[in-house]
Amino acid sequence: MDHSSEAKDTTVLCLGDVNADQVEQFLQSIGLTLTTVGAESTIPASFWGDPEAGIRKNELFARPDTPLHSILHEACHYLCMSADRKETLDTDAGGDYAEENAVCYLQILMAARLEEFGRARCMADMDRWGYSFRLGSARAWFENDAEDAHRWLIQRGLLADAGERRTFRAEAQGRGGKEKN
Repeated sequence: MDHSSEAKDTTVLCLGDVNADQVEQFLQSIGLTLTTVGAESTIPASFWGDPEAGIRKNELFARPDTPLHSILHEACHYLCMSADRKETLDTDAGGDYAEENAVCYLQILMAARLEEFGRARCMADMDRWGYSFRLGSARAWFENDAEDAHRWLIQRGLLADAGERRTFRAEAQGRGGKEKN
């Protein structure tokens, strides 16, 4: 069967589909301010362009059609970078291959902190949006091939390793609080 002519499902959960206050509160808990722009406005500081989230210093920009996975991705870049990089952050989060993997891993973990999103939906949306992983899906990568990303986050104090229980360490960022599992 020729799959090239089949329409690919690219429907993902966006900011306008959920309680934006919850997203804003989550971002505040990690030191970011959410600035929403109108549906027809260009998103400032968006590396990939609309509708992807933009980031400048500690301000994350989005509009109602910005995918939640994009918001989490930029937020996780922010968490993974040094204070010096945060001070000059404007549009391009930078980082190397190892950091990018860590960001993807952390965004999956962080999705559990948004009631209307969750890890399973985040991974499905990453696949729908076109993220690519060696094992073919975000879930397969996260569960079977992300040891390097997990280790990177532990080494930088962003994760507490309790066996199979993977938890974000907000206190490592000086913000207090722990992720609810």
